[in-house]
Amino acid sequence: MEKETQLKATILGCGTSTGVPVVGCNCRVCTSDDVRNQRTRSSLMLEWNGRVVLVDTGPDLRTQCLREQVQRVDAVLYTHPHADHVHGIDDLRPFNATTGLDIDVYGSAATMHKLERSFAYAFRRSDAQGFCPRLKPHVVAEPFELFGAQIVPLELEHGRGAVFGYRFGPLAYLTDCSAIPSRAEALLQNLQVLIIDGLRFRHHPSHFTITQAIETGRCLGARHIILTHLSHDVEYVVHSRHLPAGVELAYDGLHLNLIVSLSSA
Repeated sequence: MEKETQLKATILGCGTSTGVPVVGCNCRVCTSDDVRNQRTRSSLMLEWNGRVVLVDTGPDLRTQCLREQVQRVDAVLYTHPHADHVHGIDDLRPFNATTGLDIDVYGSAATMHKLERSFAYAFRRSDAQGFCPRLKPHVVAEPFELFGAQIVPLELEHGRGAVFGYRFGPLAYLTDCSAIPSRAEALLQNLQVLIIDGLRFRHHPSHFTITQAIETGRCLGARHIILTHLSHDVEYVVHSRHLPAGVELAYDGLHLNLIVSLSSA
């Protein structure tokens, strides 16, 4: 049997690897007073039944958690081990103190291997010193249950590399991608909301352009498309005017409320 509960999704950050403003840049977007043009590195927070799950821990995690008044983190889903998606990992430490528990972290075998190698102190209890994060790794490749909800990892192409996107009931989060293989496409049907990488308007070898992201979302049949991982080429107000119906640009702190099914077992 299943029951339904509210799923709250918050875009913690919607910026590309440099963040926006870009250091040293004086372009129109980087000098804008519009907070929707001020983008921390990409990350997502999900909340249901009192649990808090992050997707990635970028370098701006502390700032994001303070802004959203995050009180706990119960798990992290990693898309891939690039610096702009993992280098805030130490900022998970206060949440270990809050719950008194290790934090479960999930990702592909390659991602977990890289994290355990790069941040060994966070995974090895015997030689951990000082105020370290305490993380418990889980390699995933197929759908799995987390706090009663089904999480579906999706392998995507990121240039020549592979990354994970994730589906949570009616919502999918696909950051850092340039193509969606057919197997993932089959798992992305009937979406209410698709949050997808739309770096800029010009071609990039490892990211969708805004046009490609919109076309991909339409091919998947997503009812609502939100473009994330945005560069300083994208000006929120100016470019929002030209987006088709059902498509919007992400901004830091954007909140969504959806309904997700939970297992009652």
